[in-house]
Amino acid sequence: MTARELRAERLRLAYDAKVVVDELSVAIPIGKVTVIAGANACGKSTLLRSLARLLKPVAGTVLLDGADIFRMPTREVATRVGILPQSPTAPEGLTVADLVSRGRHPHQRWIRQWSPEDEAAIRAALEATGTADLATRVIDELSGGQRQRAWIAMALAQGTPIMLLDEPTTFLDLAHQVEVLDLLAGLNETEGRTVVLVLHDLNQACRYAHHLVAMARGCIVAEGQPAEIVDEQMVEEVFGLQCRVITDPVAGTPLVIPFASRRPAVVLAGEA
Repeated sequence: MTARELRAERLRLAYDAKVVVDELSVAIPIGKVTVIAGANACGKSTLLRSLARLLKPVAGTVLLDGADIFRMPTREVATRVGILPQSPTAPEGLTVADLVSRGRHPHQRWIRQWSPEDEAAIRAALEATGTADLATRVIDELSGGQRQRAWIAMALAQGTPIMLLDEPTTFLDLAHQVEVLDLLAGLNETEGRTVVLVLHDLNQACRYAHHLVAMARGCIVAEGQPAEIVDEQMVEEVFGLQCRVITDPVAGTPLVIPFASRRPAVVLAGEA
């Protein structure tokens, strides 16, 4: 799979007049798993949307192989960068096979319709995500973990060397979170895809990321290999949380142990 370079230079991102990200520059390592982490409203999902060409910057730019991504044709970008937004929804009655086939739309032309290459890409995506036996099932009938794997299969069928996923573990129980993250890590390892994730859980970010981008207040506080940047000071600056950082006895990655809160308990009416 051809490597693609994705980077942002001096981005300023805003919703109406509210600036969320300002003067931010970042380069996404090719062929690695990058996790963007931080507290709520820190700008991590906003950054991902701009990297995916879904949010045009007020200033600065996003470059794909050195070209301004916002000046590139939409179809061309869609064959090189795939995006899975947070909590996607499918039309009622859509089957897994139909959903995954939609990943091939960017490759269609009026002179090139459905092809054996498309069929092969869909079969490979279903097999890679363990959803082949669910192909005829309706999306709404699936469990949370099954649905998420189906959406990832669609992104995989798109055949892009870069995959961007916004909180792909949201609303999943712990077992399904690990299932989804293991799947994405496996796709990176076996196919060399560049994977960029937004995650809330810092311990999961440390376990799965080759490169961690820690954000606070619309800025990058630290970035690099988790073992090199995650310490008590960084966690407090990014999450406002006092903690101890130890080595995960299983993964060998940083493991954050929060302190108990020292805030006084709130007594609700009638609970005296």
